[in-house]
Amino acid sequence: MLTKTSFQGKLTKTENLFIPFLVAGDPSPELTIQFALRLQEEGADVLELGVPYSDPLADGPTIQRAAQRALKSGMSLRKAIELVPKLRENGLEIPVVIFTYYNPVLQIGHEEFFNLLEQNGVEGLLIPDLPFEESEEIRTQSEERNIEFISLVAPNSDQRIKQIAEHAKGFLYCVSSLGVTGERKEMSSEALSFIEKVRQHSQVPVAVGFGISSNDHVQLVRNHADGVIIGSKIIRLIESQLETIEEGRMDVALEHFTQEIRALVQ
Repeated sequence: MLTKTSFQGKLTKTENLFIPFLVAGDPSPELTIQFALRLQEEGADVLELGVPYSDPLADGPTIQRAAQRALKSGMSLRKAIELVPKLRENGLEIPVVIFTYYNPVLQIGHEEFFNLLEQNGVEGLLIPDLPFEESEEIRTQSEERNIEFISLVAPNSDQRIKQIAEHAKGFLYCVSSLGVTGERKEMSSEALSFIEKVRQHSQVPVAVGFGISSNDHVQLVRNHADGVIIGSKIIRLIESQLETIEEGRMDVALEHFTQEIRALVQ
């Protein structure tokens, strides 16, 4: 009998998933915790915790600005991972996926990196710029440490969909469009048919990200996939409250954020 991973143990359902993305340390580590707890209260099933990086491949301007704010607050790969136990101490119960580019992992070294993930109770890992064909070592180490390595599949992955989907763990991150992250006005029919194609091959929940920025988008994705991943929109909601936060009115900022999240995903 296969033993459940800690990720699977904390994931309470496999349909209608809400997976928000936050940049660790934006605008401060303490506030990252507060926003994460509010997201959990509003039904988040998994938290993607992004490690700020100075030269991102797939991040649009909104997440780039968040990364810059986080880097200014002193955030790093190590500190982002060490934020996970603090999230737990404050009441976060859902699985946490560390979202990082590969270069910081390479700099810290695989062994030290996985020691940190394991010591700090991280349940999942996602490295967007590590191609599937080059990920075997990381996938193996993840499995050995009881950590779910989250795979991405994009519209230009057409010939590799089946292979990527068959190796997917936790959930499969389905990129709805090519290009960088950011809010978009609509989702194309090609994107929807691509999602359906991915689901045919996946044994884990398929969650869709990139450009999800309205309740209409959320409802549309729910009709075609198992989950919705929202990043840029959430970061922009935080960004809109920076002035209020600087004025010391954190309760007001959190309440406004919560209302907007509720309207987005209800």
